[in-house]
Amino acid sequence: MNFKTLLILILTVFCLLCGGLIVQAGFFGHTNSQPCILLQNTTADTAPSSKTTVAETPVLQPAPLPGFSAVGGNPKTITIGSLDPNTGFKFLLDLTSRGAAIDKATLSEFDDRDHKNPQPLAILSPTVKLDGTPAFSMASGTLILDNQLQFRLDKLDWITADIETDNNAQIARFEAIIKDKTTGKPAIKLIKTYRVTPKIYDLDCDLTVENLSSDEHEIQFEMTGPAGIKRDDPRTDPRKTIAAFRDTRGEIISTSIAIGKLQKASTPESRQLAQHNAGFLWAAITCKYFAAIVIPTPDANMNFCNWISDKSGWFANPDGDYQNSSGDETIGIDLKSTVITLAPAENKTFNFKLFLGPKDKSLFDKYPMYQNLGFVNTMDFMACCCPAAIIHPLAFGILWLLKSLHGFWPHNYGIVIIILVLLVRLILHPLTRLSQVSMSKYAKFNALPEVQEIRKQYGKNIMEMNRRIGEVQKKYGVSHSAAVMGMLPTMVQMPIWIALYGAVYASIDLRGAQFLPFWITDLSAPDALFRFKAVTLPLLGTLDSFNLLPILMGVAFYLQQKLMPAQAAADPQAAQQQKIMMLMMPVMFPLMLYNSPSGLNLYIMASVFGGVIEQYIIKRHIAKQELLKTENLVPVTSKTGGKIKKQKPKPFFKM
Repeated sequence: MNFKTLLILILTVFCLLCGGLIVQAGFFGHTNSQPCILLQNTTADTAPSSKTTVAETPVLQPAPLPGFSAVGGNPKTITIGSLDPNTGFKFLLDLTSRGAAIDKATLSEFDDRDHKNPQPLAILSPTVKLDGTPAFSMASGTLILDNQLQFRLDKLDWITADIETDNNAQIARFEAIIKDKTTGKPAIKLIKTYRVTPKIYDLDCDLTVENLSSDEHEIQFEMTGPAGIKRDDPRTDPRKTIAAFRDTRGEIISTSIAIGKLQKASTPESRQLAQHNAGFLWAAITCKYFAAIVIPTPDANMNFCNWISDKSGWFANPDGDYQNSSGDETIGIDLKSTVITLAPAENKTFNFKLFLGPKDKSLFDKYPMYQNLGFVNTMDFMACCCPAAIIHPLAFGILWLLKSLHGFWPHNYGIVIIILVLLVRLILHPLTRLSQVSMSKYAKFNALPEVQEIRKQYGKNIMEMNRRIGEVQKKYGVSHSAAVMGMLPTMVQMPIWIALYGAVYASIDLRGAQFLPFWITDLSAPDALFRFKAVTLPLLGTLDSFNLLPILMGVAFYLQQKLMPAQAAADPQAAQQQKIMMLMMPVMFPLMLYNSPSGLNLYIMASVFGGVIEQYIIKRHIAKQELLKTENLVPVTSKTGGKIKKQKPKPFFKM
C-alpha cells in the first residue's frame, strides 16, 4: 500500500467521522398547508388570556350552523406545581383556559444557563404555527361531532375550576359544553383534568367526553401534544419529533423527523410519524438534553394505543426569518383520535401522561414504565456515520462508567473525565502499541534506498511499481498487510472514539457541571476564559468568548503528529502532502470544535495529551529495540537467565 492510498484511506475515515457531526445549513421555505377549521359558535367572551404571549391571527367566522353551539367561560390562567425544590415538584405549569392547555412548563431543577442572569428553564413555551394559529401544549383542538359539525375548542376559553389538592398532588379542571340550541340543554360535556405529583417528572392529563343527550353521537377530536421546546445548545440544534411503536414481535421501534426536515416539509404526509404494522406507544419532542413525551394510555388488554389515528410533527417560526435562525424556531406534535361512538348518557375518558424532564438513561432505567415504553429511544449520540447497533451500546456503557466514576469521585466531573481518559488509554494501549510498532517498521521499509528508487523510477506506472515493491517485500520478509496492520488498531478504535464523543456530548450530568471556579464553569458549554462583544467569523460562526481549550487541543495534536512515525516521501509532491497532513489535525479540529462543549474538548485534549505521552514512551521502546538489534543483541528476559545473548539473523521485517 503506497502513501497516496494510505492518505486516501485516512482522509476517507476522517471525512466519515466529521461528516456526521457537522450540521449543514440551508435555505428554507415555508408552507401553509394546515386547513383552517372554524369554530361553529362560542361565547362572546373569547378574548385571549392576559398571560398569553403569542400573537393571534384573527380567523373569519361564518354564520353559525343551526343545532349546536360551544359554551365556555372567561379567560383565566392558573398555576400548579412549584419551582421551589423543597416542595418536591419537578416543574411549574402555567395553564391557560384557552383550549384548556399548558401555556408554559418550567423545570425546577435546571436553569437556562444564562451566564448573566440564569433563570429556571422553560422546557415548553407558547408559540405560533406557520398559519398564524397559536399553539399551546396539550391544547384541545377541533372537535368533530357526527362527522359534520366542527368546533374549534382551542379558540374557546374553557370554564376553569379552583385548584384541588389530593395527597400532596395538585389538580386543575376545565370544562366546555356543546349546547343543543333547539332544546337549550347541554348535549356534550368535556372535562379536562391536569394532575401534578411531587418527586416525578410525569403529569396526568385526562379528557372526559360525556354524552348528555338522548341521542347517539359520534365524536372525533384533535389535540396538540407537547409543543414549543427550546433549543438548549445555541451552537447546534438537534431538536426532533419522535414516535415509538410496538411491532408484532413486541419490540419497540421508533421513527423521527429532525427540525430541518420539518422546516422543509411541504405536505402533511412528510410530517407524519408513522410505522407500518406496529402499534403506537408515544410521541415526543426533544432537544439536546430534554424531552417532552406524551403517552396515551391504551385501552384494557392492549399493549399499544389504538384510539390515536394520526401523529404529525410541525415547525413554527414566529418571526418568519426562513434563512437565518434566530432561536425562536421550534417544533410540536399534533394528535388526532379515531371516531368514537357514545350512546345516550355514556361517557369515555382518554388518559394521557406527559413526561417533562432530562434525557437520562439512569432515570429511564429506574422506573419500569420508562423501561417498558423505551424512553431511551429519545437519546441521540450524534453518531450519523456509524450504525446505532454498535454505537449506542458503547455510548451507554461509557455513560454508566462516567456515573460510576463520579460515585467514587463525586466532587468534580472534570476530574472524572480525565480519569476516564486514563482508563480508556490503558485499556487500548496494546492496540495502540501494535499500531505504532507496525507503522514504524513499515516507515523504515519505505525509507530503504531501493524502495525509494523504485517509487521514483516507476511512479507513473502503478502496476509495475507495486510489482517491484512486492519483490523487495519478499526479499526482506515484509508482509503486504504491514500497513493495514498498522492502521487496523485505529480502525478498531474508531467506533469507541465515536461512542465516547457521543456519550460526553449527550450526558445530562455535564450540563452545568463545574471543573474550575474561574474557568470551565459549565462542562456542557464552551470554556469561555473571557467574554467579549459577539462577532461573526467564517467557519467559526458567532463568537462571544475566547475559548482556550481548543487551542490547547491544537497544540496537543501538533505534538502528537510530530511523534508519529514519518512516512518516507517518494517525491517533493508527496513530501508536501505529508506537511499538509501534519497541519490538518492541529488546525481543523480546533476550528471545528471551537464552540463545542468544554467537557467534550476537555476529554479530547486530555486524550491527545495522553496519546502524546503514550507515543513518546512507545517511541523510546522502539528506539531501544532497534539499538539492541543494531548491536546484534537481544534484550534481557527471564528466559535468557539475565544475560545478554547474540541475536539470531532474521529478515529485515516480518509480520
